Amino acid sequence: MKPPAQAIEALLEGTHADPFSLLGIHPGPGGSFARAILPGAAEAQAHTLAGEPLASLTRIDPRGLFEGPVPGGRQPLRYLCRNGPHQWWVTDPYSFGPVLGPTDDFLMGEGTHYRLFDKMGAHVIEHEGARGVHFAVWAPNARVVSVVGDFNDWDGRRHPMRLRRDNGIWEIFIPDIAEGRPYKFHVVGPDGVLQPLKADPFAFFSELRPATASIVAQPGKDSWDDEAHRDYWARTDIRREAISIYEVHPGSWRRPPGREFHTWDELADQLIPYVVEMGFTHIEFLPVSEHPYDPSWGYQTTGLYAPTARFGGPEGFARFVEGAHQAGIGVLIDWVPAHFPTDAHGLARFDGTSLYEHADPRQGFHPDWNTAIYNFGRREVESFLVNNALFWAEVYHVDGLRVDAVASMLYRDYSRREGEWIPNEQGGRENWEAVRFLQAMNKAVYGQHPGVLTVAEESTAWPGVCLPAHEGGLGFGFKWNMGFMHDTLKYMARDPVHRRYHHDEITFGLMYAFSENFVLPLSHDEVVHGKGSLLNKMSGDDWQKFATLRAYYGLMWGYPGKKLLFMGQEFAQRAEWSEARELDWHLLAHAPHEGMRRWVRDLNHAYRRHGALHARDCEGDGFAWAVVDDAAASVFAWVRHAPGEPPVAVVCNFTPQVHSHYRLPLPIDGTWTEILNSDAPDYGGSGQGNLGMIEVKDGAALVVLPPLATMMFVYAGKEERTESEG
Repeated sequence: MKPPAQAIEALLEGTHADPFSLLGIHPGPGGSFARAILPGAAEAQAHTLAGEPLASLTRIDPRGLFEGPVPGGRQPLRYLCRNGPHQWWVTDPYSFGPVLGPTDDFLMGEGTHYRLFDKMGAHVIEHEGARGVHFAVWAPNARVVSVVGDFNDWDGRRHPMRLRRDNGIWEIFIPDIAEGRPYKFHVVGPDGVLQPLKADPFAFFSELRPATASIVAQPGKDSWDDEAHRDYWARTDIRREAISIYEVHPGSWRRPPGREFHTWDELADQLIPYVVEMGFTHIEFLPVSEHPYDPSWGYQTTGLYAPTARFGGPEGFARFVEGAHQAGIGVLIDWVPAHFPTDAHGLARFDGTSLYEHADPRQGFHPDWNTAIYNFGRREVESFLVNNALFWAEVYHVDGLRVDAVASMLYRDYSRREGEWIPNEQGGRENWEAVRFLQAMNKAVYGQHPGVLTVAEESTAWPGVCLPAHEGGLGFGFKWNMGFMHDTLKYMARDPVHRRYHHDEITFGLMYAFSENFVLPLSHDEVVHGKGSLLNKMSGDDWQKFATLRAYYGLMWGYPGKKLLFMGQEFAQRAEWSEARELDWHLLAHAPHEGMRRWVRDLNHAYRRHGALHARDCEGDGFAWAVVDDAAASVFAWVRHAPGEPPVAVVCNFTPQVHSHYRLPLPIDGTWTEILNSDAPDYGGSGQGNLGMIEVKDGAALVVLPPLATMMFVYAGKEERTESEG
C-alpha cells in the first residue's frame, strides 16, 4: 500500500516521526518490498549484505526516494547506486532491526540499569551481519531525533531515528562507519522547533574546544594490568589506610614548550614518578570530563562520560590510571553532579523541554554559577548520574570520586533569598530528592566496586554524611573537613602575639574530628579568587611565613584525618594559582622552597611508615591530648595511637620563641626518637632540637621546642637497667 503523499513529504524532509515504518523492507500484498532514500542516485539495485543481487528499485521522487519489490523477508540490504559514470554502495540503516531489547526497556524503565553506558551513546558493534555504529539517546518529548555527522553531511533528513515509546529512547544502527567520526543529535522539540544541535550526553569523546561535536570512540582500555592494586584496595579497610592526596589541575601542573597541554602519556611520565617520590598515595584530578570553558577548571562539564580532549584520546587517560596503579598510586577524580552549564550544545532543554533540569528556576537554576540544576527526582536523570559514577570506576578504574558542592544539592534554599526557593512537601529546606540520589549513587558504587571510595565536599553540619545509606546516612566514605581548614588557616594568619587568645581555633576541631570520616583539605579553593597562596596566608616576615607553613603542615599530617594538598603548595608557591599557566617550578632553585618540598615529602613518608599516624585517623581511640591548654605559649601536643604500633607524639610551637626547657607530658616512660623536626636546617629551619631523641621519666620529658615548628617523636622503648643501676 502506497503511503500518503504527506507522509512521503515528511519522510523526505526528515520530519516523519516514525521513518522505520516506511523505510527498509516491509510486507505487501505481492510479497516484500523495499523503500530507501538514496540522495544523488539515479538508479539503485538492492543486494544482500553478502553482495547477492536481489532486485532493481524504481526512483519515485527526484530527491532520491526508491522503492520496489524484493524477494525474501526482512533482511539487511545494501544498494548499488549509480548516477552516470559514478557508482557507490550504501548499506541501508532502515533494513536493520533494533539493537536495544525488552530487558533494556524494563531495567531503564525502573531505573535499575547499571550498564547504561554499554547501551546509550555511540558504540561500534556487529549487528545482523554488518559492522557499524549504534546510536541511542534519551529525548522522550521530541517529535523527531536524527543523528548527523560528517558521514551524512550534517543533514538532519538523512538519519532520523527509531523511537522506543516505552522509555523515550531514540536509536539507530548506521552501518559502515567506525571510530573517529564526529556526530551530534538533530532534535525537533514538541513544538516543532529545531533545537541547537546537541552533543551526546553519553559521548565517550568530544572535539577539542571550541568545537563541540561528539566523536565515536571506544572508552577505557581493552585489557588492564592493575589487578594487584585494585585487589589490595578492595580487601582493605580504607579508613585505616594512609591516604595522602595530591590535588592536580592537569592543564597547569606543567606545560610543554610550544604547546598548550601535555598528553596523558606525557603527564604520566612526569607526574606519576613525582608523586611516588613525594610520598603521596593518591592523585586527585580536578574534573577531567569534557568542558567548554577553561576557567571553569572542569566544574562546568558538558560531557560527563568523556575525558576532555585537551590531553588526547580516552585511551590515554586509561593508560595514565593504569600506570599510576602499577606505581602504587590511586587516582581520584572530581565529579560534578551538582550543576551543569547551559551551553546550547549541552543538556539544557535537551529535547525542547526541561528534561535534565527543573523547569522552575527556583529549583532548576543555580544563582552562584549561572548554571542549571539536575532534576534529581526524575528517575532517568538519577540513573544517568548513577551510571556515570559507575562508569568511571568500571571503565577507567578510577579509585574514587570526590563529589563537588554537595551542600548546594542538599538544601533547596542554598544561596537563595526568601521567595527564591520552593520548600519540600513538609515545608522544609531539605532536598530529599538529592538525598535519595546521593544514597543511590553511594550504594551503587560501594556495592558494585569494593575498594572505590567516595568523598563529599560538604560544608555544613548535615548529619550522617559518612553513615551508610541503609542506616539513613548519605553513604559517603569520607567528607572534607572544611571546619579544620577554615579554623586553622585563620589561626596561622594571626600574629603570634595574638594566637594565645585564639587557642580554640586549633583545639575545637577535636570536638567533632571523629563524627565523620574526614579528609583534611588544603585545596585549590584556598589559593584562587584573590585568596593568595598558602605561604602568603601565613603571618610574619618571609622566614616566619616559611617556618609557620612548615609547622602548619606538620600539625596537619599529625592530626587525625586523611590529607589533601593542592599542587604547588608542597613547595610553597608564592603566586596565586592560575589555570592559564604552569606552576612556578623555578622556585625550587631557592633553598626555602626546596626545603618545603623536602618537608612535605618526609611528612608523607613518615605518615605512611608509622601506623599510629594513620591507622586510627577516623576513630577517637587513636588520639589523646598531651598539652591542650597552654595558650600562653601557643603550644599543642598530642599522641597518636594504633593497635600493635608504637605511639607517636606530635608537638607544635606556634610562637617565634624557643622554649628550651619545656615540660612535655607523655604517657609512657622511656626513649622517644625524633621522626621529624620542621626546624631542621635541611628544611630551611634554624636547627634547634633535641639531638634526635628525648627521655620520658615519671610521665614527662624536658624538651627544646624550636620556634614556629612541629616535631614528631615515636616511642622507641625503655632502656634495660642493670642490677647495680637498680
